[in-house]
Amino acid sequence: MSQTLRLPEILELARETGKVAVEDLAAHFGVTVQTIRRDLSELAEVGQLDRVHGGAVLPSGITNLGYEERRSLNQPAKRALARACANDIPAGACVFLNIGTSTEAVARELLHHNDLMVVTNNMNVASILAPNTNCEIIMAGGVLRRADGGLVGSLTTRMIAQFKFDYAVIGCSALDQDGDVLDFDFQEVTVSQTIIAQARQTFLVADHSKFQRHAPVRITSLSKLDRFYTDLALVPPLATACKTWQTDVRLCA
Repeated sequence: MSQTLRLPEILELARETGKVAVEDLAAHFGVTVQTIRRDLSELAEVGQLDRVHGGAVLPSGITNLGYEERRSLNQPAKRALARACANDIPAGACVFLNIGTSTEAVARELLHHNDLMVVTNNMNVASILAPNTNCEIIMAGGVLRRADGGLVGSLTTRMIAQFKFDYAVIGCSALDQDGDVLDFDFQEVTVSQTIIAQARQTFLVADHSKFQRHAPVRITSLSKLDRFYTDLALVPPLATACKTWQTDVRLCA
């Protein structure tokens, strides 16, 4: 396979997991490790990957991936997390679903739930749940973020503050090894913090790729959340910390 064909596939593999290894790529493409190193160096030169020992990772920074790109990443894992989360939400509950492709996956799993009230600042969530006639949908108004259908701003936070939710289901852009939950948009973070403050229980849905990304704004700590749905085991220090914090970590396959 020529380099012209390899480079897009290397990027796609990196976007699926957040990281690629030189030896794995060499075996995958049937080329030498020196060839792969040159490929990764070229991708790094144009800012599409960051080189690390033994491979490369998606670049850190202050800008999130595009919405359609995020929607396509790790779809099987997102479905598994969403299914597990939705199964823990009983009929008759008041639920908040925030902005994100993982929370949209949860909305799809709630399509057959009964007697729900769902409050959201995500126009995509409202659209997904619209066919469920047993679900009352309330939009938290605000400034429309056209890139992903999210509503943010002071109007959004003021409306959310009028509610008390049984469950808040939130997503995030990144997680660090200290257990801090991170995002890119300060306005969205302010909304997420208000959601958490108004919820009796808060669930985070985030696949393992979030541990391989960086974002500049802190939402909260896993220590402040009730349950965390993810698809791979946490590194031992963080797993131990979650037990100390009594944050329930659910591994979903």
